[in-house]
Amino acid sequence: MLKTDLLKTDPREVDVPASIDRSTFLSTLPATSTDRAAALAIIGVSSVLFAIAVPFAGIPLPPVPAFVASYQSALAVSDIVTAVLLMTQFAVLRTRALLWLATGYLFTAAAALVHALTFPGLFTPTGLFGAGRQTTVWLYMIWHAGFPLCVLGYAWLKDADGGARIRITTRGAICASVFGVIAAIAAFTWIVTAQHDLLPVLLRDGHYTPTMMGVVSLVWSLSFAALVSLWFRRPHSVVDVWLMVVMFAWLFDIALSAIVNVARFDLGFYAGRLYGLGAATFVLAVLLVENVRLQTRTVGLVGKLREQSASERDYYVKRLALYSAVVESSNDAIITKTLDGIVTGWNKAAERLFGYSSAEAVGKPIDIIVPPDRKAEVWSILNRIAGNETIAQHETVRIRKDGRALDVVLNVSPLKSDNGEIIGASKIAHDITEEKEAREKLRRETEERRRIFETSQDLILVTDGFGNFVQVSPSVKDILGFSPEDLIGRSATEFVHPDDLEKTRKEMRAARRGAIKRSFEARCYHYDGHEVTLHWMGTWSEPVKRHFFIGRDLTEKQAAEAQLRHVQKMDSIGQLTGGVAHDFNNVLTVITGTIGILSDAVADRPELAAITKLIDDAAERGAQLTRHLLAFARKQPLQPREIDVNALALEAAKLLHPTLGEQITIMPQLTEDAWPTLVDPGQLSTAILNLALNARDAMPDGGTLVLETRNVFLDDGYASMNPDVVAGNYVMIAVSDTGSGIPAELIDRVFDPFFTTKEVGKGTGLGLSMVFGFVKQSGGHIKIYSEEGHGTSVKIYLPRCNGVQETEFEALQNAPIAGGNERILIVEDDALVRQYVVTQVKSLGYAALEAANAAEALAIVDSDKEIDLLFTDIIMPGNMNGRQLADEAARRRPGLKTLFTSGYTENAIVHHGRLDSGVLLLVKPYRKSELARMLRTALAG
Repeated sequence: MLKTDLLKTDPREVDVPASIDRSTFLSTLPATSTDRAAALAIIGVSSVLFAIAVPFAGIPLPPVPAFVASYQSALAVSDIVTAVLLMTQFAVLRTRALLWLATGYLFTAAAALVHALTFPGLFTPTGLFGAGRQTTVWLYMIWHAGFPLCVLGYAWLKDADGGARIRITTRGAICASVFGVIAAIAAFTWIVTAQHDLLPVLLRDGHYTPTMMGVVSLVWSLSFAALVSLWFRRPHSVVDVWLMVVMFAWLFDIALSAIVNVARFDLGFYAGRLYGLGAATFVLAVLLVENVRLQTRTVGLVGKLREQSASERDYYVKRLALYSAVVESSNDAIITKTLDGIVTGWNKAAERLFGYSSAEAVGKPIDIIVPPDRKAEVWSILNRIAGNETIAQHETVRIRKDGRALDVVLNVSPLKSDNGEIIGASKIAHDITEEKEAREKLRRETEERRRIFETSQDLILVTDGFGNFVQVSPSVKDILGFSPEDLIGRSATEFVHPDDLEKTRKEMRAARRGAIKRSFEARCYHYDGHEVTLHWMGTWSEPVKRHFFIGRDLTEKQAAEAQLRHVQKMDSIGQLTGGVAHDFNNVLTVITGTIGILSDAVADRPELAAITKLIDDAAERGAQLTRHLLAFARKQPLQPREIDVNALALEAAKLLHPTLGEQITIMPQLTEDAWPTLVDPGQLSTAILNLALNARDAMPDGGTLVLETRNVFLDDGYASMNPDVVAGNYVMIAVSDTGSGIPAELIDRVFDPFFTTKEVGKGTGLGLSMVFGFVKQSGGHIKIYSEEGHGTSVKIYLPRCNGVQETEFEALQNAPIAGGNERILIVEDDALVRQYVVTQVKSLGYAALEAANAAEALAIVDSDKEIDLLFTDIIMPGNMNGRQLADEAARRRPGLKTLFTSGYTENAIVHHGRLDSGVLLLVKPYRKSELARMLRTALAG
């Protein structure tokens, strides 16, 4: 019971009444209701007297120059004393606000003295310092404007604890304040005396001019602004409350002395200066009263301390006994030692921890519990202790008597004698062996989970009980396009598709009701607005009140499934058509073999000969049909050989002239160093012919057919979007027309067998199917680009022959890739292509912005003035194509550079009239090096 009482009560504590709180500085002491009531009373009385004086302010009274001298002297003395008292508070508090207020009082005192010295008729008829008729009026205005400015500075610099502190020395700050006031007053005095004639006239024939009314209105407004600022800068200190009283008196002073009065020495003149004298004394009076009160309280405190000093010796004896008991009963080892490492104290907890008894340890070096490799550490600690340094939470290793190592945390403090000399060290050692093992285990588990969280390809989300994101894995950037910071703190409902929202909420409620693991699918919105389907695994943790979700992006899976279904469909159709063609060929073999015999037998009968001729023609057409079917099924016999595609294309162009007609212009555009390819030349010629005939049918009124060859490299990025493509070098043969184009909804069906948009009897629907089968059977790739009303471009990619030396084209393509840090706006209506391009552009170091159409692009152009390059597709849906977008963007942003891209070949685009010659165009598909080179070319251009 005695220990408890001693711990609870310190006999040295002074039982001081609560009212002693007023001993704090008045600039920081919160104002009480008494302070506010007293201030309101004075303001009320002042307001009543002001209201009484206003109607009589213009009554002339006898001039009493001695009143001015007495008033100014009293005012200066009062302001100087107030400034000194405020400076004493500033010397301790060092706040900028208090320095500003003290400077304001110094400024007022100095201005009052100069005003008195230059007042006409006081010391000389016109005043000292060469004063003129307007000198004292201008000094009055400067004086009454300067003080409110200082009060404004005080109001905006102060806060609950006084405001920001100065960085320079107190003496330097005070000297700067004094010299600043002297310099300012000297400058103003010089202006209103030596430069007197340059100033506007404020007082003429003893009466105020209109200029005077404007100046005094400004001064009065500054004072009112200072009052309002003080009122709104809460909380109010005692000084704040009385400073507001000062500003009320200051306003009454200006109003009576310079607004409602008529001339010098009228009633308003005298009454206003009485208010000014009152304004100078309010804060001074409060400060003086508080100083007297402080002295009274100090005397009381000293007496109280003397009464309690007699009990201190007994208190220390009891306290020492208590501390000894605490040390012995402590669960931590407490050891004292000299500065040379000799143990002088060893409590029972130290005996239990290290295995040495007190008798075994005291008087021995501390090295008995220190591992050999830690001895230098001990002397380093003792040296720091000798330098009066305290060491806290120092983790180290110590040795038990039985040789077992212990992980401990040390808190070491200097041990001082009565005269303050450091005579040793006091050490508290806490065993953290088990704690450290648990902490290390937790650290490893935390690190493992953090690594899983940061490297997971799946989306990991943690939400609170209200569905707000708490943690989001970095994979959200790849899956949804957002950064984790974009989602944290926001509700998950903002990102879940509305149709899946109720299902998601139901799963979350089920998890909270105790369902351990929930599995469901829900769609979320990507940053660019498209939907992403994710398969979710979710659970609820009751201890931490959190939902945990893992979402796997099903986009690639769904795309792969769709691709697989397409491949399976084409393979199934190929198997079917191949089987049908094979059986049909057997039938045709019999028909074509017997029709010859029949034809010879009826040669002398013309009517039967005509019928056999008809049967023979039908059999030939059937044979041609089977060849097409076998080509699509990739079962036709090919005779590949190394060919020059340029020569074959030129030969095809010659053959096409009579076939297509005069209304269609054929334009070969061939690359000079086109690579050779291994292909069946007959089948390739047939494929070009089929494509040309389709192009002719799309241009019934005539047009242009472009035959183009080019060396290309299909990279991994393009191959990832086209699973049937193997990255590598290809020779491209493009057949482009200026015809009607293919509707978007039909593009995916054009290679299906028997699919045609032609009239019945004008096509079998096997032409493009045959081309598709031939290209695939040859190990190549085919791509079709078309926009309704803008023509069609079909590109055949055939593998380049191996064993050929690197060409100039390849050397150029394999040149080092150069990127940049400019901002590029990418406009592409195909979401998959747009995502691919954005990824490639960002990988080159550029900042990428994206838009799906011209309208979105123009909105970005208007909002972002830092865009360096517009990279846009040419053919886009909507009211504006890429060329029109570029023109409009250039109109809004002169000098904006543009790079076009298109699935059409460059020659096809130029000759279709949609792109001017010389404009930069990057033809799809393109490799990363081509993209990098064209971006740099466009930015440099």
